[in-house]
Amino acid sequence: MPRTASEPPVTGPFRRAFGRAVPAEGEGGTFTQSWYPICMSSAATPDFVRGFDFLDGRVIVFRDKEGQAHVMSAYCPHLGADLSIGDMIDGQVRCIYHHWKYDAAGRCSGMPSTDPIPSAARLFKFPVCEKYGIVWAYNGTEPHYVLPDFDFPDEELVFKTKIFGEEVPVDPWVLCANTPDMQHIRYLHGIEINGDNPHDTVEWTDHSMFYQFAGTHVTGDPVRHRVGIVGTSMYFQSTDFAGRWFGFVSPFSLTRPGRSTVYITVCARKDMGTPEEVDQFLEEIAELETRVVLDDLMNMQTIHLKPGTLTRSDLTLSRFFDYMRAFPRAHPSAEFIS
Repeated sequence: MPRTASEPPVTGPFRRAFGRAVPAEGEGGTFTQSWYPICMSSAATPDFVRGFDFLDGRVIVFRDKEGQAHVMSAYCPHLGADLSIGDMIDGQVRCIYHHWKYDAAGRCSGMPSTDPIPSAARLFKFPVCEKYGIVWAYNGTEPHYVLPDFDFPDEELVFKTKIFGEEVPVDPWVLCANTPDMQHIRYLHGIEINGDNPHDTVEWTDHSMFYQFAGTHVTGDPVRHRVGIVGTSMYFQSTDFAGRWFGFVSPFSLTRPGRSTVYITVCARKDMGTPEEVDQFLEEIAELETRVVLDDLMNMQTIHLKPGTLTRSDLTLSRFFDYMRAFPRAHPSAEFIS
């Protein structure tokens, strides 16, 4: 509470008051059990194995003969060779070192020698989904939520997806904390929200938070947003902007503890014009949202986020910190990917 005029002045050393810390990704050897983007869908092919940093280790991405994308631990259980420099043989990954092969289930399916295949010769296979032009992996064995759909079926939409810039030196959840921070929407991005901050209408689940508001964009155009966070690694937005609808998703990879990569996906309805008109609209929206992301990234390059002196205007942000503290954490792939 603020000091009143009748209260004596504070004497002695001043101490900053901190709230309970939110565990960092990797703290205590665990990570939040979320869906994380690993790569663009175009990077997963049946012809090549590709390697990516993830959590506190490394994974491979490839497609089998049926075109299904797979994300598995990168190191051969024989002697630890990196399978990302191996080959694709008949839809299976072959280690460059001793030619052990691994199938779409992560099992060793063969080797040139006549030795029996050890039962422990297998890779960690992550749950995988493809959505918004991105290959995702879930940190766990059984996903406890699914990635959301937009208001219209995917077949009625056109998507544009890209990886934005360099790594950002924060965990994905720190980037996500921008969304429940309604104050920064007003003051950093200059978006005028009609009425009070909509704290009372936020929809919470054990894996998401969403709210809606109408207002005026910094461009002067009327805007109606439904925005939210899904898991601990994705911003989701459905918007009517100057009378036209678009969708926007920004997922954040976890390339290693304290490091994220930002993806940007925009989408629009196919029936809003000719293919050329839809493409032009998507380019305009991508540019608009890129400016918003740049505003955030200026801060994210230097922030060391610690829940501290919060006010009534931070009500939803404060609850988001509780959401993060309660989010399930695990690391079942630990012995495989490092």
